[in-house]
Amino acid sequence: MRPSGRAADEMRAVRFEVDVNKYAEGSCMVHFGDTQVLCMASVEQRVPGWLRGQGEGWVTGQYGMLPRATETRGEREAARGRQGGRTVEIQRLIGRALRAVMDRKALGEMQITVDCDVIQADGGTRTAAISGGYVALHLACQKLVELGLVKATPLVDSVAAVSCGLYDGEPVLDLDYAEDSAADADANFVLTGKGGLVEVQGTAETYAFSRDQFVGLLDLAEKGARELTTAQARAIASA
Repeated sequence: MRPSGRAADEMRAVRFEVDVNKYAEGSCMVHFGDTQVLCMASVEQRVPGWLRGQGEGWVTGQYGMLPRATETRGEREAARGRQGGRTVEIQRLIGRALRAVMDRKALGEMQITVDCDVIQADGGTRTAAISGGYVALHLACQKLVELGLVKATPLVDSVAAVSCGLYDGEPVLDLDYAEDSAADADANFVLTGKGGLVEVQGTAETYAFSRDQFVGLLDLAEKGARELTTAQARAIASA
């Protein structure tokens, strides 16, 4: 029995609230159960120096956690004067995930930065950030079309992310903190709406897991990603 009482293949309650910020070209508050991440996409009429003159754009991600996003207060990274390794790794993952579904030539020489700020953490903050970040990015691309800055959306697919793991030896979908902290193995899967794999991060926490167990995790991830894709599309349509 999972601590939450969910079935092995059951996601937490997922919700995407759109247009939660009046300034950002695209914004979304994503809820994966008790995990809440604010995602905002900002468009700039410039690209990094190393891309200038090449006729293509850039999409990047930023990630952070509010001090009281967790059970005990954490120090702001700005107060420490540097980002932690976990933060850097996650925001690079967000950027890679979003660029995987973007036609950067169609975007032109513009940069879209997707800021993902964790308001409350209960496991799966990176997967929620990617899934909500895509919604914010999609809305920003729609805004570019409305403003006549691009002829059509430069997005070629959707992208979502979900965690899976072995809990008490059984594969389960969408780990919350209670499961993640006690999992025998855990993995994060980033998948496109068409079913393509963008990235897989998997770790054995207590013992090596088998190929069959990994395939079981992948099967769960594909199911979860399909559900997320449907929820993303519904939220975008409501904007």
